[in-house]
Amino acid sequence: MYDEARIKELQEIYRSIKGDIRKKLQEFKKIWEEGDDKRIFMELAFCLLTPQSKARICWGAVERLTEKDVLFQGPEREILEELGSVRFKERKALYIVKARKKFVDGGDIKIKGQLKRLLNNGVFFTREWLVESIKGLGYKEASHFLRNIGFGEDIAILDRHVLKNLRLLGVIGEFPKSLSKRKYLTVENEMRKFSKHVKIPLDHLDLILWYRETGEIFK
Repeated sequence: MYDEARIKELQEIYRSIKGDIRKKLQEFKKIWEEGDDKRIFMELAFCLLTPQSKARICWGAVERLTEKDVLFQGPEREILEELGSVRFKERKALYIVKARKKFVDGGDIKIKGQLKRLLNNGVFFTREWLVESIKGLGYKEASHFLRNIGFGEDIAILDRHVLKNLRLLGVIGEFPKSLSKRKYLTVENEMRKFSKHVKIPLDHLDLILWYRETGEIFK
C-alpha cells in the first residue's frame, strides 16, 4: 500500500521543481540531437564510472579526460591517472577502454550511428544490447546512459537513492540486496505503475527521487 502522506510530500516537491526537471530533460535530448560521437561517448564513460561513486566526481573525471584528449584515444594507464577519487578506478579505466574499442571505426569513435540503428528497435532492445555488449554496464547504468542522451521516458534508473524512496513510498516492500535482471524489471514495472498513480512521468519521477536525497538535479 502506498504511503499517501509521503506521496503528498512528493507532489509538493514536484510542483516546486517541475520546471527545472523539464529543463534538465530537454538538455539531455539536446545532447543526442546536437552532440557528436565524442559527446555521446562522454555520457557512456560517465555512466561506466558512476557505480558506488558520486556523480559530480565522475563527471569531473570525464571532463578532465576530455580536456586532456585521453578519453578518446589515451591508454588505460593515462585514463586511470585522471579518475581521482572514483571508486574501483582500475576496473573502470579498463571498462572505458573496452567500451571505446566497441565503437571505434577507422580510428574514430562512431557510437551515434550504431545507437541510431539499435534505437530503431526501441529503447528496451537498445538497453538489452548495451547490458550484453558493454562490460561494466548493468541495467541501472544502461538506463542512466539512455536517459542522459534523451531516451529515458519509459525506463527507470534504480540506484540506491531511488530504491530507498520507493521503499518509503510503499512502492516496494523492502530494499533489494541485489538486482538481477528479473528483479530490476519487476521493480521498474512497479515504479511505472506508481508513476501513473501519482500522475508524474517516469523520467520526472526518477529525478524527483534523486533530488529528494541529494538536494539537486544533476545527471
